[in-house]
Amino acid sequence: MSGLASPPRAAGVPARGGVRAWLLAARPPTLTAAVAPVLVGVGLALRDDSFKFAPSLAALFGALALQVGANFANDVADFRRGADGAGRLGPPRATQQGLLTARAVIAGAALAFALAAVAGIYLTLVAGWAVIAIGAVSILAAVAYTAGPWPYGYRGLGELFTFAFFGVLAVAGTYFVQAGTVTDEALAVSLPVALTVSAILVVNNVRDLEADRRAGKRTLAVLLGRRAARAQFVAMLLLAYLAVVALWLAGSLSAWVLLPWLSAPFAIAPARAVLRRADGPSLNRALRETARLHLAFAALLALGITL
Repeated sequence: MSGLASPPRAAGVPARGGVRAWLLAARPPTLTAAVAPVLVGVGLALRDDSFKFAPSLAALFGALALQVGANFANDVADFRRGADGAGRLGPPRATQQGLLTARAVIAGAALAFALAAVAGIYLTLVAGWAVIAIGAVSILAAVAYTAGPWPYGYRGLGELFTFAFFGVLAVAGTYFVQAGTVTDEALAVSLPVALTVSAILVVNNVRDLEADRRAGKRTLAVLLGRRAARAQFVAMLLLAYLAVVALWLAGSLSAWVLLPWLSAPFAIAPARAVLRRADGPSLNRALRETARLHLAFAALLALGITL
C-alpha cells in the first residue's frame, strides 16, 4: 500500500487528531466565560476579607474544565443533530470536519468533566457538601445544552441557562468556596456578568439563525427572529452597564464599581456588527469581540469592587 499517498491538507487546516484539532474543539475564545465570573467572585471575597488563594484557583480550574467539556460535548452533539452542516457561517468544528472522531471528542469531554470533578472534590473538602450539588448540576447543564433526550439549547433556553450557570452560579459559587456563604451582594454583582456572558451566546445564535432553523434547532434567535434577537443583544449589554450603576446607587459599593463603563467603547463594534451584518466573518469577529468585552467588563468590575 506504499504507493497510495494521503491527499494533501489544505493550508491552515489542522492535522487530524493533532493538537490544533483539539484546540479547535476546545474553542479558546469562549474560555473568557469561565474566567470572568471567577474574577468577580474573587474581587468580592477580597473586599470582604474572605479571599482564599487555593479555593479560588480550584474554582478557576474547575470552571475552565467545565467550559472545555461543554464545548467538546457541543461539538459532537451539534454534528450528530445536523446543526453543524456544510453551510454554517461559524468557524469549522472538529467533529464536523473529521479532524477528530466523535468517540475521541466524547472521551475528551469525559476527561474534562472528570478534571472539573477533581476540583470539585477539593472544594467540597474546603467548603462543604453543597459544592457537590453545584458541580453535579453544572456538569449536567453543560451536557444537556445540546446532548441528551431534551437538549435545552434546541428549545430556546440557552440564554437562560447561560445566565444562571455561567453568570449567577459561577460568581456566587466562587464567592461561596472562599467565604462559606452567599450574600445578597454576591448575587447582585453576578447579574451584569450573567448579562454579558449571555450576550456572547446571542451573537452565536444570530450568526447561526438560518442554519439552526434548517436543522430544527429552535434557539431563541430562531423563535424571536433576527430583528428581535439583534435588539436582545443590545439590550443585554445596556442592562449590564445599567446594573453596575444600580450597584453603586444601592450604596454598599463605592463609585469605583462604575469602572466597567471604561469598557463601553469596546461594545460599539460588536453591537454595530450584530445590528447590521449577517455574514459569517463579521459575526465571528463580533463574537470574539463580545467575549473579550465580557472579560474586560468583569475584570474592571472585580477591580472596582475591591477599591
